Amino acid sequence: MLRSVSSLPRLPNRARDSHKGTFGKVLIVAGSVGMSGAAVLAGLGALRGGAGLVQIACPTAIQPIVATGNPCYLTVGLTHESSGHLASSSLERLSSILPDVQAVAFGPGMGRAADVVQILERLITEFEGSIIIDADGLHALKQLQQEGKLSERKVPLICTPHPGEFAQMTGLATQQIQADRKQQAVRYVTEHKVILVLKGQGTLVTDGQRMYVNTTGNSGMAKGGSGDVLTGLIASLAAQGLPPLEAAQAGVYLHGLAGDLAAATLTENAMLPTDLVEALPLAFRKYNPQS
Repeated sequence: MLRSVSSLPRLPNRARDSHKGTFGKVLIVAGSVGMSGAAVLAGLGALRGGAGLVQIACPTAIQPIVATGNPCYLTVGLTHESSGHLASSSLERLSSILPDVQAVAFGPGMGRAADVVQILERLITEFEGSIIIDADGLHALKQLQQEGKLSERKVPLICTPHPGEFAQMTGLATQQIQADRKQQAVRYVTEHKVILVLKGQGTLVTDGQRMYVNTTGNSGMAKGGSGDVLTGLIASLAAQGLPPLEAAQAGVYLHGLAGDLAAATLTENAMLPTDLVEALPLAFRKYNPQS
């Protein structure tokens, strides 16, 4: 039976004698030519989420742009096709990084090139930590699901579609999704054994047995880039040790709360996804006053 969850999870403790390794390492695989901003925003979300180390893997063509987005994360350049999308020849470089990270965010701004599917397949096969899949990564995920290549995974994937993306993943119309969000979400996660973050007003987080309906957020967050911040934020919380469902739940609440705080001063019309990043410190303070 589906159980409704309303209480928020406790955030990871931050002991005084901690070091950067204490709070986990996040790898963000993102970006393509013309979409460097998605990688930057995901990286900023992960940094503000509290991870000890954040690394962004992106095509070499955009690595200088991504690197200038913030000096606090690392970057690694990957091989890419002439189109500017990641190539499967980058797999060995990615594989060498995976043993040192606790969470991977995959998909923002990557595009839908065929090699993206191969990269995600290897990632899912090799990496045993939390994987957060968003944006173009969801298109690749659908192909792998159709080919039955996800059944062996032990750690649940966290998928973060907006209603349009979820419609593409399920083959339903967006209107059908919106008319019955809870039932469609539960049906999907029961079949595919993932944790679903179905974004929108009252964002849903469910593993098929538990469901959380988010209460924060506003229309000012309905701008390109807001979801990239959320992807990085959830990955950051997962890297710090929160179980996948709790990382997703805390992430959507904090993300929405940051949006509410930003809108209070900037208005819903004028706020930007970067304003969510700037508002996250106060959101954390309100989430857990003792942090």
